[in-house]
Amino acid sequence: MVTIDCLQRDKPLKGRKILIIVENLPLPFDRRVWHECRTLTAAGALVSVICPTGKGYEKRYEEIDGVHIYRHPLPLDAKGAAGYLVEYSAALFWETVLAWRIFFKHGFDTIQGCNPPDLIFLVAAPFKLFGKRFLFDHHDINPELYEAKFGKRNFFWKLMVLFEKITFKSANVVISTNESYREIALTRGGKKEEDVFVVRSGPDLSRLEVKPVNAEWRNGRDHMVGYVGVIGEQEGIDLLLQTAHTIVHEKKRNVQFCLVGGGPALDGLKKLTAELGLEDHVHFTGRAPDDTLFEVLSSADVCVNPDRVNPMNDKSTMNKILEYMAFSKPIVQFDVTEGRRSALDASLYAKANDTDDMAEKILQLIDDPEKRARMGAFGRKRVEEELSWNHQIESLIAAYERIGRKRKSQ
Repeated sequence: MVTIDCLQRDKPLKGRKILIIVENLPLPFDRRVWHECRTLTAAGALVSVICPTGKGYEKRYEEIDGVHIYRHPLPLDAKGAAGYLVEYSAALFWETVLAWRIFFKHGFDTIQGCNPPDLIFLVAAPFKLFGKRFLFDHHDINPELYEAKFGKRNFFWKLMVLFEKITFKSANVVISTNESYREIALTRGGKKEEDVFVVRSGPDLSRLEVKPVNAEWRNGRDHMVGYVGVIGEQEGIDLLLQTAHTIVHEKKRNVQFCLVGGGPALDGLKKLTAELGLEDHVHFTGRAPDDTLFEVLSSADVCVNPDRVNPMNDKSTMNKILEYMAFSKPIVQFDVTEGRRSALDASLYAKANDTDDMAEKILQLIDDPEKRARMGAFGRKRVEEELSWNHQIESLIAAYERIGRKRKSQ
């Protein structure tokens, strides 16, 4: 297994200059992209990043751990097709301006575009005329994401399909977050097997800190259920609240729910929480620092992933699952392909979008501490031996070595 120490000693990417563009989260808040940045830097590359500003990340430029971070404003949290059009247009404008600034100031031989959206090929296109390579870091399957958000296949869905095709065609190399995404790259994307690399979003165990249980998060309850992630329309938080209603009001169980994360649906979900009579049993932290995240995960008895079963979630690996496993927490989720591939016996699997069954599975674990401990230990061992970031380093470096060879041969 290749480690950061090995990279710092051998410098396999010495002399390389890389520009990473990510549209939806600031760095270093985006854990996957930040792991990539630190790894590439350790391997000897000069890394620059373009990303949006965000709460706690307002500086337009800063250098952290040798990574040059250029941030730009976004006009709003997009809601509806028109909102996304405005957001993506603004992002493309700033990404283009900053890419040229970085080109002249630092230089780069490769642009790594992290979706969503599948539009970063537009920023990369003029630089390809100068011999620069384009690596597509496939975070989300956008046609399925659009359908999950809006529930229809209309003109804009067809645009998503078109943009995905152009993105794959433009990419010299693709890194996929799981095997399902790799299959999409090979089939829908028409990529060659030797140009597609699986790089999972594994947690960096050296940066996670298990903390003592903090009783304040439990709010005086006997047990606590934890959730970490985006608070958006497609994350199924409404299903989690329906599950909480069943546990608290129908089953009469003394359980606290703590949800860590921010997002465009937060205000609406707080309103739903009040309507369901759960204000004293459900706490939203909003976007929170790592210390809060670590405390909540350390204090939870069970962690949940309420993502609806749909084509998007079935094929996507949710970072929260691996984080739960890293903290030795048993999981309850709806039965989706990649969720099961990641967690295996660290999770119980409720029937598709069935909140009563999810409530039943949560209570099974709450009432069986020995089973919780076994499942948690299994998950932690799986992360340590197969899924942590250290196990992804070799594939990431191989992808960059591959694109470097292609650059020299073309």
